[in-house]
Amino acid sequence: MAGKALSETVKVNKSGRKTVSALIMDRLKLIGQGKYLYAMLLLPAVYFIVFKYGSMFGLLIAFENYNFVKGVFGSEWVGLLHFRDFMSDPYFWKLVRNTVLLNVWMMVFYFPTPILLALLLNEARIGLFKKFAQTVSYLPHFLSTVVVCGMVINFLSNEGMINRLIGLVGLEPYSFLMDANWFRSIYIGSEIWQGIGWGSIIYLAALTAVDPQLYEAATMDGASRIQQIRHITLPGIASVITVMFLLNLGNVMSIGYEKILLLYTGPTYETADVISTYVYRRGLLGNDFSYATAVELFQSVIALCFVVLANRFARKVSETSLW
Repeated sequence: MAGKALSETVKVNKSGRKTVSALIMDRLKLIGQGKYLYAMLLLPAVYFIVFKYGSMFGLLIAFENYNFVKGVFGSEWVGLLHFRDFMSDPYFWKLVRNTVLLNVWMMVFYFPTPILLALLLNEARIGLFKKFAQTVSYLPHFLSTVVVCGMVINFLSNEGMINRLIGLVGLEPYSFLMDANWFRSIYIGSEIWQGIGWGSIIYLAALTAVDPQLYEAATMDGASRIQQIRHITLPGIASVITVMFLLNLGNVMSIGYEKILLLYTGPTYETADVISTYVYRRGLLGNDFSYATAVELFQSVIALCFVVLANRFARKVSETSLW
């Protein structure tokens, strides 16, 4: 009872402000009220602390000639040597160009597709068809990258389905996977097929927050479905679209190397080789951990600059931003 009375008593100093002990008691009381929510956050918090923030310690090897035997503190310190070597590498501009172009085309072609699918599903009036379409569009997301790449290779092989269809119209089979000009289209197309359904979930959730009375009023005013989408639906989810765009912009200098490694061939290196695959070859295959870490750190810093600038711009032109 005494402890309860103490926690419920608001202590103030002479100026009328709460003392430090009173503030601590208030915070502990709030934490106690939401203890189950904090318990749910415990595992994700531990994951990010250990695998995201804890691993930042390893960035030190980007500034030294890392020796596995000597360790991080015993290795020779070389400062910015690896960064200068990378920027003077003959492959530097080709890697940056391929990485930026692939991500820019992803933003242009991939980013709008989940939004478009969510709008189409939102307009569906037959419940059974809507559930079927959602299920079919979600399924590719649960296929592993290896399986998806295997399917792409089989479809685009000389004896694959695509070339068989081409043969039906009297054209000769074409080696798509051997043509550097086709690589970006193949990569982006496979990403759209695999991720469009899963990516639409967040936009479908945002659409549920749009007030239905707005649609009723627009219908009474004679607005068509296209006009309702343009003037009600899209403005209603504009904040979500902005946030997702800013988050995707953080990957403009990075891209997953797994699918590229499984799809690219010697003739496609000209357009397929990106910074991530270069880091994989130099770091894991070449055992040059310091150089690979420096390249990855360079990539992350540039991506951070993109996000900060884009967030500042979004905050000036709208009320939505990441921070």
